[in-house]
Amino acid sequence: MRAEGYVLCIALLAPGLATAQAMNDPTRPPGGFAAGDPDVAGDAGGGLVLQSVMISPTRKSAIINGEMVRLGGKYGDAVLVKVTENEAVLRSGSETQVLKLYPGVEKRELAPAAKKAAPRRAKAAQGGAGTAATGGAPQR
Repeated sequence: MRAEGYVLCIALLAPGLATAQAMNDPTRPPGGFAAGDPDVAGDAGGGLVLQSVMISPTRKSAIINGEMVRLGGKYGDAVLVKVTENEAVLRSGSETQVLKLYPGVEKRELAPAAKKAAPRRAKAAQGGAGTAATGGAPQR
């Protein structure tokens, strides 16, 4: 009798397990985000993709199409000649290729805002009725 109960439990749980395996992982990055994603090979043109930059006081490097390249190092026949917080520059012979970390985002400097006049202080701050010095109660 007990074996039948186990078989029944497994039979009832099996469809739920199959559904759980078919669900997408909510923490997985969107398609094309990670290197080696079978859905996307590189960017839309199939070229190089800058995935990350690493900058420390002693070393600069970039991850290009899943491969870490140090400043001065080679990626294919190109040399990594510059790494900044949002781009990497490769040079191959006389050609230079700039890879942006966020190609669709352009950083712009904002014009400084005009200084605003200081707001007027409330009567309460000028010693009027209901100040903190009197505990918020009007003076008599």
